[in-house]
Amino acid sequence: MSNRYDVLIIGGGPAGLTAGLYTARARLTTLLIESYTVPSQAVITDLIENYPGIPSGISGFELMDRFKKQAEQFGLESIAEDVTAIEKDSDGWKVAAGDTVYEALSIIIATGARAKELGVPGETKFRGKGVSYCAVCDGALFKDKEIVVVGGGDTAVEEALFLTKFAKKVTLIHRRDSLRATKILQERTLANEKMEFVWNSRVTEILGEGMVSGVKVVDVKTLQTSEIPYKGVFIFVGLVPNTDFLKGVVELDESGYIITDEEMRSSQQGIFACGDCRNKLLRQVITACGDGATAAFSAQKYVEELKGV
Repeated sequence: MSNRYDVLIIGGGPAGLTAGLYTARARLTTLLIESYTVPSQAVITDLIENYPGIPSGISGFELMDRFKKQAEQFGLESIAEDVTAIEKDSDGWKVAAGDTVYEALSIIIATGARAKELGVPGETKFRGKGVSYCAVCDGALFKDKEIVVVGGGDTAVEEALFLTKFAKKVTLIHRRDSLRATKILQERTLANEKMEFVWNSRVTEILGEGMVSGVKVVDVKTLQTSEIPYKGVFIFVGLVPNTDFLKGVVELDESGYIITDEEMRSSQQGIFACGDCRNKLLRQVITACGDGATAAFSAQKYVEELKGV
């Protein structure tokens, strides 16, 4: 494996793998670096049923595995490491990952986003001891137990439905009086006999001794507080972009998302961004794929101009 490439892609989710497929097919030497500590949101999604061409649905892990195998057929190289630094080089960029520094004429950032924390007492203390941000990872640990899901968007509702396969009861706590999820997901959730709802409420503390034993909840209208016993707390209240290592490298918005134009160009010449890590309206697998294809084509044009092709 060489340490010098035409294109270096950071991130192994749908955006990064699509970008890798396109650059590899364009016969650009391409290395994809995927994190081994922060998995793609797609990989840990139990069921993806709105990806065109797969009407019966597919697990996120299987879909990403198909993406990767297809890209590798065209010569994409990949490693599992965490990128720690990016620096400008004379004719390109240097990327530090693990104990190695890689050189590339262009970079495509596709690092995605991770689950946002509630930021309440007990959350950090009980992480891995009843507090989770991944239903696919930890759902089976709560077989026949009563658990709570915090959130009201698509992810929260999808994960709550998945958790009903294991749990005795799943209570969804939402700060509004109705769900924000897609209508079909709302219908499935409201019709599920294992689901209960606590509306107009937010979790203010996670309780327990050694393991989670319940949550403290406040009604946002009456301000009345109550304690509810549960064995597990699954938190799905939004995303935080995986862009901490990019501060000072490219321009980020106030939430940490990478600012790009419609051609996926960042504020730095030769660096492109795609998928959930960039400032955008909709974060779905299919939009990540579109971003990845556009970023790859933009990177291809940039590299070819550098080489005088």
